[in-house]
Amino acid sequence: MLNETLHYAQANGHEILVALGQHIEVALIATLITIVIAIPLAVALMNHRRAGETVLQLASIIQTIPSLAILGLLIPFVGIGTVPAVIALVLYAVMPVFQNTYAGLTNIDPLLIEAADAMGVSRRYKLLRVQMPLAMPMILSGIRIGVVMIIGTATLAALIGGGGLGTYILLGIQSNNNAALLIGAVLAAALALVASWLIKLLSRATPKRLLAGLGVLVMVGGTAYGVRTLTAPKTETITIAGKMGGEPELLINMYKDLIEDGDAKVEVTLKRNFGGTSFLFKALQAKQIDLYPEFTGTVLQSLVKTDKAVSHDPNTAYRDARTALAQQFHMTLLDPMAYQNGYGITVTAGTAAKYHLKTIGDLAKHPEFRVGFDPDFYQQSDGYPGLKTAYGLAFTNVKTMEPSLRYQALAQGDLDVTDAYTTDPQIRQYHLVLLTDSKSFFPPYQGAPLMLTSFAKAHPQVVQRLNRLAGQISTKAMQQMNYRVTVRHEKAAVVARQYLQSHHLIKED
Repeated sequence: MLNETLHYAQANGHEILVALGQHIEVALIATLITIVIAIPLAVALMNHRRAGETVLQLASIIQTIPSLAILGLLIPFVGIGTVPAVIALVLYAVMPVFQNTYAGLTNIDPLLIEAADAMGVSRRYKLLRVQMPLAMPMILSGIRIGVVMIIGTATLAALIGGGGLGTYILLGIQSNNNAALLIGAVLAAALALVASWLIKLLSRATPKRLLAGLGVLVMVGGTAYGVRTLTAPKTETITIAGKMGGEPELLINMYKDLIEDGDAKVEVTLKRNFGGTSFLFKALQAKQIDLYPEFTGTVLQSLVKTDKAVSHDPNTAYRDARTALAQQFHMTLLDPMAYQNGYGITVTAGTAAKYHLKTIGDLAKHPEFRVGFDPDFYQQSDGYPGLKTAYGLAFTNVKTMEPSLRYQALAQGDLDVTDAYTTDPQIRQYHLVLLTDSKSFFPPYQGAPLMLTSFAKAHPQVVQRLNRLAGQISTKAMQQMNYRVTVRHEKAAVVARQYLQSHHLIKED
């Protein structure tokens, strides 16, 4: 395991350093904003106990809200990337910093305050020379707690395109790559320890030195940002996002190579492991991303409103999806690829043999089965909600799990049933059995780039290049590429580029 991790770190050293830098940047910005908000607020309310207690209660309530929920709520208002991540982190870190600062200032020995008042010092002098120094150990303790919380929670920024070490944690979970998972987790933990140690060192400094250090930090950060902005090449940036998993990462890398092929004026930014369908669709609507891979079945079942039944003819389903997206959201779905990545229900070969399972309908006789579903599948109408109605399923033990974990749990005997995609390599890896969809419930799922119509009209060359994938990639080819990325842990960018070059869709290196 150690050798595998070291090899992975060596092969991906540059990308890991970039992710580490992104993590530090997000955590640092969130920390500074938290300090600027929490400490002055505590100072302002230290003589207003009722208001101070009210703020503490509000901060406590915010901490009970799941972080993913906050990120999802922020996307329509502030988009994706660093900004919503920083806002969420500040909301979580304000409480410990405010609480400790407030407690430190309000629990000073009253005799010391009376002595300062007896000497006739000004309120400003008393605050800066008496109260703040006495409360400083509590304040720094709150900052340490807040910083550690920020660094840990910042791993979720990867879900909304914020980058950071969470990218490798998600990659490790999705592709069962323990090396990537270990690197992301260990670096995040090490970063938290280093930050805690640095704050401990700062506790020995005087308030003046602390303020001077903060000023230098802000100045250096501002200068670095300015230099980076001025020296950045004058190219157009196109942002492509992908859902979690190996296949979406393969597709967005193909899109990137096709768009950049022979065009030095375009630079493509990838947001991988972005999260569920709703996150991506909201981000596209808000123009925070320019395009992402979507599937016809998901469009017709979850994204558009239609009174028509979903056709089981792939061509008809594509035309219906394209028309509805254009009319309802002013979006363009380009021509689809050949393969279909449809939903399916799978069990182990042993379970299928023991209970004589051949079709999805056979599961209705076994409500006691332990079931684990992908979060999207569990809530979308083209997933479990519609499936249980169509087949009369009534499972009593249903859980939602990350896609790669549900396969592992099924293979280890912790689950009896899970959902699957027909191109998933784990079906081959774990020798699973796909149950027959005898009622043809699952609609066709053909993938194609989805973008705003305004973007498509403004970028005809991008549309032309992406359409090179139309009718390409067989189900067997995609399953093989998925196997290389998910099971053999090859880089998605390399596998995608090799496919495009071998099929003469881009120029060879």
